[in-house]
Amino acid sequence: MQAIDALLRRYSARSLTEPAPDEAALGLILGSAVRAPDHGRLRPWRFIVIRSDDRAAFGELLADHARRTKPSVSDDALERERRKAFRAPLIVVVAAIVTPEGKIPAIEQILSAGAAAQNMLHAAFALGFNAVWKTGGPAYDEQVKAALGLQAKDAIVGFMYVGTDTEAPSSLPRPDWREFVQTWPKAE
Repeated sequence: MQAIDALLRRYSARSLTEPAPDEAALGLILGSAVRAPDHGRLRPWRFIVIRSDDRAAFGELLADHARRTKPSVSDDALERERRKAFRAPLIVVVAAIVTPEGKIPAIEQILSAGAAAQNMLHAAFALGFNAVWKTGGPAYDEQVKAALGLQAKDAIVGFMYVGTDTEAPSSLPRPDWREFVQTWPKAE
């Protein structure tokens, strides 16, 4: 697949199943991620790979977050949180290990990790897989970060759910890029 085709055709998957990328494909996906722009060569990216049976523990982590942050959460809601870990056969948590001291602002380090996540989406798609990028409250929770081996200062930019797409892309129209462009300075 040509790079421009992957860029123009990629979409967020609604339903992902086995097979997940094997080690070689995952290596290409992660290799693509570390080609992200990186001001100051800080290499702030971290990728936490969650496979197969480990997804149950991740689901418990999500349910625990819901239990802590929503004291009156129902058992059904907790079960929905647990099931989120099974949206795909592979989850990659993309984080920025933020170095607050120095000349590179934290936002640029976080944006670099976001660019790495975007590269992963396109690489997975180009390799015949698909992915969806999710966040939500757990991505910003210090206890979730700690459970994943991160520090409070670090940023989880996304939970990348990766697998084989079981559905065609939605028929929602894509926006026309012209709607998002303006010329500067504005003509009076």
